[in-house]
Amino acid sequence: MTTINRPFINIAKPLIAEEEKRAVLEVMDSGMLAQGPRTEAFEKAFAEYIGVKHAVAVNSGTAALIVALQAHGVGPGDEVITSPFSFIATATSIIACGAKPVFVDVDPFDLNLDPNRVEDAITDATKAIMPVHIFGHPARMTEIAEICEDNGLALVEDAAQAHGTEQDGRRAGSWGSGCFSFYPTKNMTTGEGGIVTTNDDEVARMSRIIRHHGQERRYYHEYFGLNWRITDLASAIGLVQLGHLESWNEARIANAAALSAAITAVETPKVREGARHVFHQYTVRVTGDRDAFQARLQEAGVGSAIHYPVPIHQQPIIRQLGFGEADVPVAEAAAQAVLSLPVHPSLSPDEVAYIADTVNRVA
Repeated sequence: MTTINRPFINIAKPLIAEEEKRAVLEVMDSGMLAQGPRTEAFEKAFAEYIGVKHAVAVNSGTAALIVALQAHGVGPGDEVITSPFSFIATATSIIACGAKPVFVDVDPFDLNLDPNRVEDAITDATKAIMPVHIFGHPARMTEIAEICEDNGLALVEDAAQAHGTEQDGRRAGSWGSGCFSFYPTKNMTTGEGGIVTTNDDEVARMSRIIRHHGQERRYYHEYFGLNWRITDLASAIGLVQLGHLESWNEARIANAAALSAAITAVETPKVREGARHVFHQYTVRVTGDRDAFQARLQEAGVGSAIHYPVPIHQQPIIRQLGFGEADVPVAEAAAQAVLSLPVHPSLSPDEVAYIADTVNRVA
């Protein structure tokens, strides 16, 4: 195959403009660089966007998971049911709290935690359920929330990829305690950062304490916490980005619809009825030699990525720590088949058409 003479289409492209730069410079000129008024404004705006009472900003999506779990009292001897088909932070955040991740298989339809399998995994040690809204498609939250309610379990949503995701008009992060990431490739960014969303006053209070070295009053440390604070520099970027999030999400949804209408050579993503998929990733499933297919896309000028090539329970460190036992054939099969294609808002209609045509041509 001859390499074409056109710009390479990257799998992701952070959107940073003059507005974000001005916001950062204003913070720098103010002299208040650490957590301060911009963070308070960002928390208020993000809570309103999700539709909850509280948002507590932290310095990464991983920090959000750890803080939320600790705020719900998850600790040594506890178990947290979660998905094996996710980024490793889903599990290591549980382990960081001294608890055990219990992996339950995913639904083949959307690759999210399968609620039909969850109840069989509940034991006397189960403290929480942590569904993952993978790729920006909501997990089956009505069913999962009901299971938590019936069993007295905390509900912690790994919403790292789900900014604006909805099920039946209700946003991810409003069903339990939501944990979002603002890594540069997410649907919105703060450079690095995360946030916990909740309607629970006590969870919010504890989250604020835990992110600040376990102190509610300065230099009186009544709880165990670390420095999970975000900076006002990051929050200033977040405030600007949040203002654009809905238009960017709509662009992702439109790009995904165009790709799915045109791609015939591989299995395209499905969207459950009543779900709003915000397409943090547009992830197809490939039969045959995925690596060879990916190489042909690369040669043709189309970037791609595998999210994720190894299920969490098969990761070497998870096995070393003794958490590798799991009966999850759907997740294991998905890891061998998935491939993410560009869907970001910067794509032009011509680029979207080229991606689809190239997939059909080289698959």
